[in-house]
Amino acid sequence: MPSKSLNRRSFLTTTAAAASSLLIGQSAKAKGHFVQTQDSDAATGLAAGDVELRVALVGCGGRGSGAAYQALSTSGKVRLVAMADAFPDRLEGTHSWLKEEYPDKVDVPETRRFTGFEAYRKAIDCDVDVVVLATPPGFRPIHFEYAIDRGRHVFMEKPVAVDGPGIRRVLAAAAKAKATGQKVGVGLQRHHQDNYIETVRRLQSGAIGDITLLRCYWNSAGVWVRERKDDWNEMQYQMRNWYYFNWLCGDHITEQHIHNLDVCNWVMGGYPVRAQGQGGRLIRNGKDHGQIFDHHMVEYTYANGTKMLSQCRHMPDTKSEVNEYAHGTEGLANIGGAHIKGNDGSDWYYDKEYQNPYQKEHDDLFAAIRSGAAYCEADNGAYSTLTSILGRMATYSGLEVSWEQALNSDLDLSPANYDWGAPPPVLPDESGRYPVPIPGKTKAF
Repeated sequence: MPSKSLNRRSFLTTTAAAASSLLIGQSAKAKGHFVQTQDSDAATGLAAGDVELRVALVGCGGRGSGAAYQALSTSGKVRLVAMADAFPDRLEGTHSWLKEEYPDKVDVPETRRFTGFEAYRKAIDCDVDVVVLATPPGFRPIHFEYAIDRGRHVFMEKPVAVDGPGIRRVLAAAAKAKATGQKVGVGLQRHHQDNYIETVRRLQSGAIGDITLLRCYWNSAGVWVRERKDDWNEMQYQMRNWYYFNWLCGDHITEQHIHNLDVCNWVMGGYPVRAQGQGGRLIRNGKDHGQIFDHHMVEYTYANGTKMLSQCRHMPDTKSEVNEYAHGTEGLANIGGAHIKGNDGSDWYYDKEYQNPYQKEHDDLFAAIRSGAAYCEADNGAYSTLTSILGRMATYSGLEVSWEQALNSDLDLSPANYDWGAPPPVLPDESGRYPVPIPGKTKAF
């Protein structure tokens, strides 16, 4: 490799070794996120902005393009050098946009643009330092595992899996990343959002006394549908409409509602031990809505008996709300609204300037890569993803499901083969409808 690459590799090896030799602390709740970190700044100052970080983007949809833009917006030298996506049109569209936005930071010739199911390997195998993973979440475990095996730092979007086997793969790869000093960020950006950080800090400090109840919501009209084209086979159709198939998306309780569930876990400083609930399809129940529910209602229970009531729905012309609330013995908190009211008449609002959390999560990750600070959000990403999967298992089955049952489930949603000619794990019947889970009958875990 040229001397520039050797210098960069030498720097990254040095910082990784420094980080892996440090004692990894506990979850940094007060700092705003469950990230394994260090209290010392002994590893900082290692040519922080002088070494170019080379980035590969895997998954060139809307969130992938946004994440790549934010990675390129971090301080210090950074360059996008490889891209991968299942579909050429998605890759080329994102490449054109990023090249227009950052002409001097995007260097991805056709020889480093890869498409198809194996494209992720080719991009990660390039001479890169950081991999951005933003495909549908069903692919996240295998992509994350491969990136860690290849020695890359990783930013991966949430959720990080769609089933128990996938969660276990992510946790195993996360353990390896921590042992080798590889940095991992996860797209649960509220952990990098100042108003959330301060509100949760106050709640954990007793601002409303003991937490007695949590409520969280992601209620909206739903998301896009892409019309089936004559030249698409079944695998192509499902990949284009990934939001409606559990092997790709995990249902919207996992793909969207994970944010709110994660905030409640953050407030509690832990994860639920069991869940029970109900859900179904009432409005978005057409052939083009695949197999997912359009509403879920879950009651989660934490180890100390505290309940979390969770709602998410995709129904047009209904009340929309995306938020979290905490009830305590001494007051009430609107967490997303950064507003705490005490029973004693106290009334606190967060009123400082807003900082873009999507950018901040990349700033924090890239700063850790440059400084050598231990940094891994993968465990919390996996456990908050599992919280959402636990809820889906409860609504699909109609049974109470324990945390251990969800984590140790052998229900693998992935296809037997990742190939354009292979059948997906779920197929439509003669009328074009997909099998929808039936509580009391469906094996959900």
